[in-house]
Amino acid sequence: MKMIQDFNFKGIKTIVRVDFNVPLDKKTFVVTDDTRIRGALPTINKIIKDGGSVILMSHLGRPEGKMEKYSLKPVLPVLEKYLGQKVLFADDCLGESAVKMSAALKPGEVLLLENVRFYPEEEGKPILPETATEEEKKAAKAEMKLKQKEFAKKLASYADVYVNDAFGTAHRAHGTTAVIVDYFPKDKIMFGFLINSELAAMDKVLNNPQHPFTAIMGGAKVSDKIMLIENLLNKVDNLIIGGGMTYTFIKAQGGKIGKSLCEEDKLDLALKIIEKAKEKKVNIYLPVDSLNADKFDNEANTNVTAVDAVPDEWLGLDIADKTIKEFSEVIGKSKTILWNGPMGVFEMEKFSKGTTAIAKAIAAATEKGAYSLIGGGDSVAAINKNGLADKVSYVSTGGGAMLEYMEGKKLPGITAIRGE
Repeated sequence: MKMIQDFNFKGIKTIVRVDFNVPLDKKTFVVTDDTRIRGALPTINKIIKDGGSVILMSHLGRPEGKMEKYSLKPVLPVLEKYLGQKVLFADDCLGESAVKMSAALKPGEVLLLENVRFYPEEEGKPILPETATEEEKKAAKAEMKLKQKEFAKKLASYADVYVNDAFGTAHRAHGTTAVIVDYFPKDKIMFGFLINSELAAMDKVLNNPQHPFTAIMGGAKVSDKIMLIENLLNKVDNLIIGGGMTYTFIKAQGGKIGKSLCEEDKLDLALKIIEKAKEKKVNIYLPVDSLNADKFDNEANTNVTAVDAVPDEWLGLDIADKTIKEFSEVIGKSKTILWNGPMGVFEMEKFSKGTTAIAKAIAAATEKGAYSLIGGGDSVAAINKNGLADKVSYVSTGGGAMLEYMEGKKLPGITAIRGE
């Protein structure tokens, strides 16, 4: 497999799959968080510096056909600011403008193609009526597969080399992440710097962790994290569980959780996880106290109780002080830390204390020499909100992709280039 740092792009046209699926202001359509754009800069700059030209392709949002509010145009001024040069724009990734502009691209120039998801061929999902029979579905899937190949083939024709640097979409078997690879020689496909750094961070945690290794799992549902938890039980010394899924574990053990979030059909599963952790000699830490509210609202009345004694009409929305102290002590003694998911309803200020405290505890442990990997939207948001991004070892750009990779799944965008 070719490594981008060893490749010379001089005089070569390179098409790069980036992840510019960035948040936009709903009124002004200005980019409100440019983290993903900045993440792609090392790869773009390497190609330009070598004397090559760059064609960038990305999706934005989930458009149904061509929709102006999902245009990648707002990315242009941000990209131009960071690159310090004009970026060309083709208003249709398969249109005449894209073909002509790609063909005329000179060394050092950068071209951004319009949203690849304006074409259903990118995702490869046929649009079918609800009344479609199984036979019709099968035929439509086969037809879409052929269309997806043609879509990818045309995009591939713009360039000599393909680079995938969009980790956030690496778990999707899309036209621009997996299928397009088939239209380049094996020595002309590679990962960009961002994907390489993502894989290195995850492989370090999964395959070569220093101990004690602590995984912190938050979020709403056990069902969202079950595969990750099961995989991690073979690797970690400590498993900390917080967030909404706490209350499924507490109820499973006979605790009172009031109106807190609970997956009733996952109570047995929660008990099995606790039992499996004991078998594997993994220390499992659940909250001991809970910050409760009388309604799901930032202005709600609150109280603090033992986590297994939440009053009947109340719901637990964050971890409280005793839990914060206990979790922080475990994190402080760790040498490897993985964090995925908030400790409470982090988006409401009144219930963000637990998540913020965990973010700070991880930063403090990192300062003492621990290796910390942060992934998942709310965890990353907590790190960024508290200005701690440079105080932890690695912040992943791919929530779903990171989750699937850490679960042990094969990611289509990764396997296509690795040839697995």
